[in-house]
Amino acid sequence: MTRDSDQTPLPGPANGQVSFWHAQLGQPEPGPPLEGDRNADVAIIGAGYTGLWTAYYLAQARPDLRVEVLEARFPGYGASGRNGGWLANSMTGGTERCVKAHGRAATEAFQHDLDAAVDEVIAVAAAEGIEADIVKGGELLVARNLAQLSRLRALDAQLQDWPSERHRVLDADELADRIRVAGALGGIHLPQCARLNPAKLVRGLAETVRRLGVRIHEQTPVRRIEGDRLVTDHGTVRARHLLRCTEGFTALLPGHRRDWIPMNSSMIITDPLPRHVWDRIGWDGMETVEDLAHAYVYLQRTADGRIALGGRGVPYRYGSRVDADGRTAPETVAALSRILAEFFPAVRHDDGRVPVAHAWSGVLGVPRDWRPTVNYDPTTGHGHAGGYVGTGVTATNLAGRTLADLVLGQDTARTRHPWVCHTVRRWEPEPLRYAGVHGLYRAYHLADARESAGRPSTHPLATLADLISGR
Repeated sequence: MTRDSDQTPLPGPANGQVSFWHAQLGQPEPGPPLEGDRNADVAIIGAGYTGLWTAYYLAQARPDLRVEVLEARFPGYGASGRNGGWLANSMTGGTERCVKAHGRAATEAFQHDLDAAVDEVIAVAAAEGIEADIVKGGELLVARNLAQLSRLRALDAQLQDWPSERHRVLDADELADRIRVAGALGGIHLPQCARLNPAKLVRGLAETVRRLGVRIHEQTPVRRIEGDRLVTDHGTVRARHLLRCTEGFTALLPGHRRDWIPMNSSMIITDPLPRHVWDRIGWDGMETVEDLAHAYVYLQRTADGRIALGGRGVPYRYGSRVDADGRTAPETVAALSRILAEFFPAVRHDDGRVPVAHAWSGVLGVPRDWRPTVNYDPTTGHGHAGGYVGTGVTATNLAGRTLADLVLGQDTARTRHPWVCHTVRRWEPEPLRYAGVHGLYRAYHLADARESAGRPSTHPLATLADLISGR
């Protein structure tokens, strides 16, 4: 076990401050907390995407409902305001696993609604006047060595069995016409993905649900759930329906420490890059970009001409602890900066420095089987959703609509999707889960290093790690 080194401020780039996305807009001044005991129809823990989308669709369907949201800090403090800004249609856990567990028809219906959720978010943002820098340029998966290229070909074969994906395989030259990634051997373009600014989206959603009559109580962490009550330091909210929408912060609630582990993901973002650098990189289509490494990285080109890149730093903190306002270890910033320069050598200054403006981290909820859940018990009125493992920008919208259907007692196609009432065993107790998670990521990094050195196929360590982790 190592001490957290991400508590020391970095010289140079801004570090933490929740995220660049929030810092760029100006850190929100947290609103007032709950003032005494209240009664409600629906009480929601967490003002991130899941909680806000659920409140939005409940308020749209039933304006008469009293919906109260309790938020520990401010809307978007967690993953919703720190993520990479990918509005993607990915099915966490993969379609093949879903087919094995639930059949082809159920998987197709689920994937169709995830596809549609991308366009739903875009449509709601437009209808509600939420300007979130959304550009639907699709997603580029990039192979940077022979082993990644072999996985890309296997993915192509798999996607051909799902013609609704409408993917396109790109050779090295075709990929370079879109974006010039150093050493890239090929890629796949998936059209159903958009880039956005996550903090602009979550702040816009919060403003929208408030206009619809939903009350958001900020600076109000929920200490415990007791029957039909949410207990806080500022009072108690009693409601028929209690919905837990806490994602990576779920471990902070008593009794839920081992439900989902808070996995860390770190990000850096550059200064705005000059025109001559963009001329060398390309990337005019604003696609989101991801490589096919086991410890993969994900990127976007922002509306103001920056590159944002995310990946794993310290993957997990002992005892399911969460970060302090997004502070990121210097070695993580250095590692992500090296990866960025490997992708795009043109970003380096003449002195070799990478122009990193800001670094931050956040946690995402990871279930033991790496598959998300939307759950509701009509007997107790308790529900929850999450465990998106990094695909939540889109999945939260579908989860919010599904939770709203379940609360309203509606039997819809959404309430029959495979993730509804999905159960999974809890994570192992410490120190097993700390050792396990760190061991898995050491295996992934070692496999990536061997593949970068020329191994032409997937390293057995990564295959074993996938098997052990349940990915």
